[in-house]
Amino acid sequence: MQSINMKTLWITAEEALAKLGSKRQTLYANVSRGRIRAKPDPADPRRSLYQADDVKRLAERHAGRRQAAEVAAEAIRWGEPVLPTTISSIAGGRLFYRGHDAVELSNGATLEDVATLLWQSSEPVSVPAGDHGGSQSRLAGTFAQLAARIEGDLPALGRRPAILKAEAADVLATVAAGLAPTRESLPLHERLALGWGRPEAAEPIRRCLVLSAEHELNVSAFAARVTASSGAALSAATLSGLATLTGPRHGGAWLSVTRLAEQAAASGVREAIRGMLSSEGVVRAFGHRLYPDGDPRAKAIMASFDVPALYVTLAEAGEELLGEPANLDFALAALAAAYALPDDAPLVIFALARTVGWLAHAMEQIESGDLIRPRAHYAGS
Repeated sequence: MQSINMKTLWITAEEALAKLGSKRQTLYANVSRGRIRAKPDPADPRRSLYQADDVKRLAERHAGRRQAAEVAAEAIRWGEPVLPTTISSIAGGRLFYRGHDAVELSNGATLEDVATLLWQSSEPVSVPAGDHGGSQSRLAGTFAQLAARIEGDLPALGRRPAILKAEAADVLATVAAGLAPTRESLPLHERLALGWGRPEAAEPIRRCLVLSAEHELNVSAFAARVTASSGAALSAATLSGLATLTGPRHGGAWLSVTRLAEQAAASGVREAIRGMLSSEGVVRAFGHRLYPDGDPRAKAIMASFDVPALYVTLAEAGEELLGEPANLDFALAALAAAYALPDDAPLVIFALARTVGWLAHAMEQIESGDLIRPRAHYAGS
């Protein structure tokens, strides 16, 4: 009985190392630090035996650390990391802005109203008239104006929320001056519509702005939060978001929609979808991971204007062939086609709207006081 008990409670160095998955020097270090009890082996005084319970406890602790490291290594892929926020949420196939259904808000709210809500501003947000006055494109002019602000603007860290909200309104005015230049004080959707010479498009543009303002922790919002977490100015966080938005897998996704429409007009919708699947492996005009039953933003936007026949046919074919309804990128491209807006109109609408969300995320990140700093797992030789 005694020998069985001994074997149960005490194990050899080889057995301990197998459980710990460590080197012999690490085992000896744990013994010297009192983490693992040891005693001479009665069968061979030159060898030691190790307390099995101590080894098990330490092995489980190390396994937990390894598991955490493995989770961290996966945490920059789609759907991770998860950060706490009170700005927006997506649940049950619906998008909410601080608990308010975004589609319902889009029935009458303006982008300025959404800014007031998302920023939790005590005063209604208004955007004065402004014009960058340069010969650059709207997007290039906006980049230049934001970059010019950064050196003069104060770091955001350590400043009271009320001061930051006032500065956020000023940053939004800078972006609006670049993307929706005007010399008249008008709501942002009217500024865009009149600037493009399409006053009749003001209402669907308003709805687009409201429904594009915020969408949880998308890549551009994450970029804005990372910048803000360093304590940088709100203008710097906005510039980070704007730069990220230009990517073809984010704000630039509408380009693939217009390319699909052009191919459909030339060779038919089925061949266009087939061709895009063959060349890209995906048709970005349809489906959204967060809305398995269809993007409610796209449905609301396309119900607000007469969708061109080609886009109607494309939407039907996408649902039939791919099993995926049209998404927000499709709706923005369809709007631009319906009113013959400039080629970059979808990106301009998206960028102006999303500025409101970026600023909300930047201010929330600053208030948290946390620095976003993942670790890197070296995978080289």
